Amino acid sequence: MTDRTTLQTIAQLVPQGARVLDLGCGDGALLDYLQRERGCSGYGIEIADGNVLACVKRGVNVIQLNLDQGLSLFDDDSFDVVLQIDTLQHLRNAETMLRETARIGKLGIVAFPNFAHWINRLSIMRGRMPVTKRLPYQWYDTPNIRVGTYKDFEVLATKNRLAILDAFGLQDGKVRRFLPNLTASTAVFKFERG
Repeated sequence: MTDRTTLQTIAQLVPQGARVLDLGCGDGALLDYLQRERGCSGYGIEIADGNVLACVKRGVNVIQLNLDQGLSLFDDDSFDVVLQIDTLQHLRNAETMLRETARIGKLGIVAFPNFAHWINRLSIMRGRMPVTKRLPYQWYDTPNIRVGTYKDFEVLATKNRLAILDAFGLQDGKVRRFLPNLTASTAVFKFERG
């Protein structure tokens, strides 16, 4: 999720000047943008050596940590916003990390590939796992250990008593509010503890 339009759309969900924790921050592009354009501060969490180095080169504060080990080093409400952009589908403890996001942040924002997008459904109907721009891997070499849908996240949020403040899909950099589970390759949710 590196295109500029998508980055700007996600950034607009973050309040100006917010203290942000970006879980699985990758090369730090989003946090860098938030610092420059929205006056935010904060940290990224990343495990990959190359991405940690890229964050440092961008001037993004980064902590090298495996998210599967949890976030016990952070107190409740340590951040205004906790981001999980293209992270949830890589985690073994996705539900626990979602609860941790709500615990340490006043707001949580998640974005992940929406497996129910019509193109993916068509691939499944043809008997094959989807390989798309958004899901570019074959079934046997994907880094995604989970697949989920827009609707699945709504159910998970309700189960964990999270109040969804905003939700939409993204397709080719455009916001999709009409039938996002069907029409968007990315699901985006902004939430708080309910």
